[in-house]
Amino acid sequence: MLSFGVSPEKADALRARMERLGLREADLEESFVKGGGAGGQKINKTSSCVWLRHKPSGLEVKCQWERSQALNRFLARRELCDQLEARQRGAASARQQAQEKIRRQKRRRSRRQRARMLADKRQHSAKKAARRFAGGHE
Repeated sequence: MLSFGVSPEKADALRARMERLGLREADLEESFVKGGGAGGQKINKTSSCVWLRHKPSGLEVKCQWERSQALNRFLARRELCDQLEARQRGAASARQQAQEKIRRQKRRRSRRQRARMLADKRQHSAKKAARRFAGGHE
């Protein structure tokens, strides 16, 4: 059995989830690479970053969230399970919905939408100005 540096309950829950999804250790290609980014020498000198590939589906996961290689192995497998579940569920996945929401928020507004928004702001400003004290200063 694999040791991930987490509690036995979490490791067992991950194994059960992997079995439920049909994810076998034999189907995983795992390699360790040097990380990068913030974290100093420890991150840049050690191979604590885990790269996982599920051969049948072609899904790839790279994890360097923690400094511990064992914990990154656990987190990479959990992320792979999340991606596999999302693929099986399709458009109903929470991650895709969150990405769509961000995409909608970043989309440019049409000319009519901008004009209406500015008109609403002007109306609100006029309403607040009417509430001000009439004597000049409060």
